Amino acid sequence: MDNAAAAERYLPAAREAVRRFPIEPRDLIPVWISENITFRVTDDRDGGAYVLRLHRPGYHDLGALNSERQWTGALAATGIGAPVGLRARDGAWFVPIWIPQTGETRYAGLTHWSEGERLAELLEREDPAEAPGWFRQLGAAAAGLHDQASVWTPPAGFTRHALDADGLMGEAPWWGRFWESPLLSAPEKTLAAKTRPRIAAALNRLGHDRSVFGLIHADLHPGNVLVSGDRLTVIDFDDAAFGWHAYDLAVAIFHLQPEPNFALAQAALLAGYRSARALNAETEALIPMFLLIRGLFVIGWLTQRPEQDPAPFLASMKTLIMDQCEVFEAPG
Repeated sequence: MDNAAAAERYLPAAREAVRRFPIEPRDLIPVWISENITFRVTDDRDGGAYVLRLHRPGYHDLGALNSERQWTGALAATGIGAPVGLRARDGAWFVPIWIPQTGETRYAGLTHWSEGERLAELLEREDPAEAPGWFRQLGAAAAGLHDQASVWTPPAGFTRHALDADGLMGEAPWWGRFWESPLLSAPEKTLAAKTRPRIAAALNRLGHDRSVFGLIHADLHPGNVLVSGDRLTVIDFDDAAFGWHAYDLAVAIFHLQPEPNFALAQAALLAGYRSARALNAETEALIPMFLLIRGLFVIGWLTQRPEQDPAPFLASMKTLIMDQCEVFEAPG
């Protein structure tokens, strides 16, 4: 199904959802049609813009969605660029919407629209020589998130999944049993299965001290960062979890590994991080392992989502990931 057809399919549900919020919608424009269905909404009273998201069923329960709102609200309150939610007319952050066209219920939530261009798009059109500057800013933004989370006390009832050793490399990882993926050949499955317990053992040795582990964005790639002037806003906290800070840093540069500017981007990212928050040598040394973890994790993600075309990722990354499995040496 193309995006136009998908948007049309979910438009009645989107209209029903916005009626539950204290705005007067003038229009609904599809923005992103994927697992979550996203529309831009304009308030007819003052021209204010909002993002309406119909959340994928079965990924997060209501408690986890509410917790996402609590964290992003706390981030925004400290001046960090993050989505700010709008409560429904009944005071709830999210409202359930039945979608007869698909026979499912989705939670709908509204946030204020964040202006800006996606960093991924900006990097594609700008001179590559400008990229390190942007990754330096992204590193500083990641440090801001981690700083806030390290001192913030979540409210009672706060719940998000954990990307700890079990969530990443356990018997039922958050994004699926990658070592059984049909996207891998039989030898590749064997290699991934052999590497998994070695990574898990390394993760179990890391510990969960707040200096290295806490709430993370967990999907902090340039497609989830908006640039407006000299300000960065991080969006799409759908995967936010408790995890290691090094995972966020690895995700930010994961897609650049095959590119000639990878080393420069990584150096700039870490320099930006250090400009705002201490980065110990141990955490920096873990980034290659977390790059490998992200690669294996994405294989699981693609396996769970047959609507996604895996060919581009497999063509550019699978050999690299398998080579990293071959040479992996558990730190510590």
